[in-house]
Amino acid sequence: MGDETGTRQLLLLHGLGATGEVWLPWAPLLERRWAGRWLAPDLAGHGWSPPLPAYTFAALARRVVDGLAPVADRLGPRDRLVVLGHSLGGVVALALAARQLGLAIEAVVGLGIKAVWSPAELDKARELAERPVTWFASRDEAARRYLRVSGLAGLFAPDHPVVDAGLRREDGRWRLAMDPAAFGVGEPRLAALLAATDVPVLLARGEHDPMVTDAQQEFGVPVATLPGLGHNAHVEDPEAVLALLDPYH
Repeated sequence: MGDETGTRQLLLLHGLGATGEVWLPWAPLLERRWAGRWLAPDLAGHGWSPPLPAYTFAALARRVVDGLAPVADRLGPRDRLVVLGHSLGGVVALALAARQLGLAIEAVVGLGIKAVWSPAELDKARELAERPVTWFASRDEAARRYLRVSGLAGLFAPDHPVVDAGLRREDGRWRLAMDPAAFGVGEPRLAALLAATDVPVLLARGEHDPMVTDAQQEFGVPVATLPGLGHNAHVEDPEAVLALLDPYH
């Protein structure tokens, strides 16, 4: 977490299958470029955050709110949250900004949110959610599976410290820390989520992100395209993504 001099505090939310550690490489950059606190929690059912009985975007957001309670006690009355969420985390960010939650949110940046889901894609997600936990004989096997599931293959080596938070070892075997049921969270209703908030929202995507279409432009909020980047633009080029937050420093 950064220092306490600013009144805008940054909340970073990871995507499906990843953990809050995916933002770890941002730490030196944030120390230089972000004046306030920053926090990168694990979403429910990911990393060290316990699973939910059922996964909805509202339930994921409520878990984040619960985790913010100790931090909120240390914030000043004029402090505001800026929320940057990637993919699933972007949808959760929009859910956090809903009027009924009453959080003091300054703005939301949703990076790489998949807005259009085919019936086949939703069926595949439900199938993955119903699968039992897969066990691996070695950390390397589990790490390679984690990198594929989180979409981080080719961006982090299997032995990178960021990967450790996504793995668990029990009785000499390895598994992913993620609760498979989280795959079943379903299709985000972006129009409804955007209608439920009054805070500024920016939807961003990497130019070469295969998961995000031009449908983002249909929601009536600003859209930014990051040249040359893919779905995990925040890992590929942290400075380019952090620049999206320049208006809120």
